[in-house]
Amino acid sequence: MTLSAKLDEIRQGAMKKIPADKLAVMTQATQDLRASGIVDKVIKVGAPLPAFSLTNMRGAPVSSADLLARGALVLSVFRGHW
Repeated sequence: MTLSAKLDEIRQGAMKKIPADKLAVMTQATQDLRASGIVDKVIKVGAPLPAFSLTNMRGAPVSSADLLARGALVLSVFRGHW
């Protein structure tokens, strides 16, 4: 199964489990974001990220430049439940 097919399968399964009122809010929010033009401003696949600095779990700053100086850098974004 391709990644695209697997993601479609997950999406369809989720849509069956999400209450209709919540799904309507999520769908409207997605439409509003697309209509805002924000999609045109996101970094495209394969484009370099601008340099950045974040804090690690101990609160110490970590810069992308320092990490890149040591080798390839993979950035993973976790959208968790806050």
